[in-house]
Amino acid sequence: MNIEPTRWVKSSYTSAEGGNCVEWSPATAEATGAVPVRDSKNPRGPVLTFPARSFAQFIAGVKADAFST
Repeated sequence: MNIEPTRWVKSSYTSAEGGNCVEWSPATAEATGAVPVRDSKNPRGPVLTFPARSFAQFIAGVKADAFST
């Protein structure tokens, strides 16, 4: 899937210290139904894409703290 050019948005959980940073493209997700995700520290690196429904379920799980150890 070609997602360039696109507008990337950093996760609201991104740390100011440059820690684990994730970006996604809401406009691409809306237009294609696939959510592209990448590491903001490596913008030319790989992009993972997920079906919008699966990504929404993942986010709901994160918000519900379903993945704590």
